[in-house]
Amino acid sequence: MDLEREGGRGANQLRPIDCTRNVLSRAHGSASCSHGDTRVLAAVYGPKAGTKKNENPEKACIEVIWKPKTGQIGKSEKEFEMILKRTLQNVCLLTVHPNTTTSIIVQVVHDDGSLLQCAIHAACAALVDAGIPLKYLAVAICCCLTESGQIILDPSKLEEQRMKGFVCLAFPSSIQSILPQGSTDVGGESVGHGVITSLTHGVMPVDDYFQCVEQARAAITPLSNILKKKLQSQPASKQSKAS
Repeated sequence: MDLEREGGRGANQLRPIDCTRNVLSRAHGSASCSHGDTRVLAAVYGPKAGTKKNENPEKACIEVIWKPKTGQIGKSEKEFEMILKRTLQNVCLLTVHPNTTTSIIVQVVHDDGSLLQCAIHAACAALVDAGIPLKYLAVAICCCLTESGQIILDPSKLEEQRMKGFVCLAFPSSIQSILPQGSTDVGGESVGHGVITSLTHGVMPVDDYFQCVEQARAAITPLSNILKKKLQSQPASKQSKAS
């Protein structure tokens, strides 16, 4: 039996997506991304000389600062901050600007579910806008497992609260169609096809987890194409210094 979702969406149907870069005048790169009513703003500053304590000076340092819509940063926000940092460390070519720090500030404008996937897309778009060398874009999908065992993609906040299990997955996607011609072979690294980020909450059997991976992977290509179309015609930030 099919699950009835708000707005009549199917189990694998994503909410409307919008992504715009170069939205802030003082940042080296910036982007605003929305998935339905969930919206995140990302700003990139750097690369700046020097790395943070305990970071490898032979590579670039990625710093992520997560700012909730209201109040102080809590446990869940700190987890998202850490996961986003690790995701961007996989995305960026860290050997191009050694002994530098690039800061990414993520501001939650509104959270109506699937917040981490929206933040990943906003951060990647802001890095592109800043001219930071990337191996690939990270394209993310959130999935939920219902009490009846059905898997749904891109859940709203209400759907997340009712679910038995939750997973956010990020996959690599080529950046060739959104970067200027001649700038896609940065570092000579190839794009992989595996999962680069996986965050789970709640109860989810192994078989259901792998089913989530398959359904998410099937949604990656159309989602990636949408994001690229949103970004490819937009001018990069005038303050970009890293390209």
